[in-house]
This record gives sequence, C-alpha cells and structure tokens, in this order.
Amino acid sequence: MATDAGLLLLRVRAQVGFADPAVLRNAGDARSQVLLADALARYRPHDSVLSEEAADDPARLTARRVWIIDPLDGTREFAEAGRSDWAVHVALWQDGELTAGALALPAQGVTLATGAPLPERPAHAGGPRLVASRTRAPAVVGVVAEALGGTVLPIGSAGAKVAAVVRGEADAYVHAGGQYEWDSAAPVAVARAAGLHTSRLDGSALLYNRPDPLLPDLLVCRPELAGPILALIADR
Repeated sequence: MATDAGLLLLRVRAQVGFADPAVLRNAGDARSQVLLADALARYRPHDSVLSEEAADDPARLTARRVWIIDPLDGTREFAEAGRSDWAVHVALWQDGELTAGALALPAQGVTLATGAPLPERPAHAGGPRLVASRTRAPAVVGVVAEALGGTVLPIGSAGAKVAAVVRGEADAYVHAGGQYEWDSAAPVAVARAAGLHTSRLDGSALLYNRPDPLLPDLLVCRPELAGPILALIADR
C-alpha cells in the first residue's frame, strides 16, 4: 500500500506541477488518502484506521487492530521540485504494539518495510550525524551535536529522517516540539526491525493508539548512542 500510494504521488506531482505548491500539497494529501482508505476498506474491512487526513474514529480505542497512516509525510518537500525527502507511512498496531510498518520514499524508489530485508548500516568513524528539520530544528539537536562532536544534517519529512538512520546515512534522529502518532508509527516500526533504539526523549516507550494522538518527541538512533544522548537530554 505504501509503495502504491507513493507511485500515485509521483503521478500527482507530474500531473499537477509545482506552479502552486498549495494546490499540489492538497492534491497529494487527498489522493493518497483515498488510495490507502480504499485499500484498507477492501482488504481489512474490520480494522480501525487512524490517519492524519481523516476524522478520528473513537472506535479505534477499543479495536485490536488499528492502521496508523500518513498518506503524505513531508508535504513541504513534496511540493518542491527536485526534492526526494518526503514519504508515505503505513503501520499496523495490534494488541498494544506496532507489529508491522512500511516507509516508502517514492522519489528515491525505495520502500523500507518490517517484512523485507533492511539494509545493513556501515560503520561510521567520527562524531555522530544527527538529522533534523530543515526549517524548525529543535534546540536540543544542537546541544547534543555539540556535546558529542557531531554534525547536523537537515532533512525534510520525519520518515525520510528515520530512513537515513536505518540506511546508515545518519546516526540519530532527535525530535522535540510536536508530532503525532502517524508521523512516527511506520518509521519507528521499521527502525525497530532494523535493530535501532526508539524511545521518547525521557527514555520512556513510544506508545500508540492513545486517545490523544499527539506524540511530540522521539529518539531513533544507533543503540550505542542511546545512553549518551538520553543522558545529555536529561541533564539539560
């Protein structure tokens, strides 16, 4: 589903063009939502869905299976010609846990999924590479990078940031300042399958299918960096 939605989004980009970014963003959000909602209604009609682009149905709170989706993560980048750091997120939450996830990077021709082989991360010498928002990087990222002798790499969508860590192009993603469950569910499922550390910035577990879908902070990183990063954040 994530791959199919990504292919659709590439066609939307080609058809609508970049002259009016708002029109392109809205078209991408809407058409990807329809594709994913129709597929879930057809193949998993008894499951609940939590989506950024649909009204929240409180029935999900008593459901055993809930799909958590972001039809287009990184709308700003999607509407900028030449940018590939946007994504599609599809995750399954079942009986209290994320059990499957797919993270598509359509403009890169890549889908990372829990049910498929994930790339091995090459060793990295030197300070850690931290990914952060292009436009609103939280102050904590700079603090961690400076303390650990690292560098900060600006990347667009949350999914693209986590993908960079999964693929070994970066070492940590530190986020604070506001996200929702659909921003991180699929990326976190994939990161866990790749053996990465995932948590809140206080070290507590990332929990999904909560009454309030706000999930404002997270850490995804190589396991050996979790302790030092969490300690630095706790000491701030």
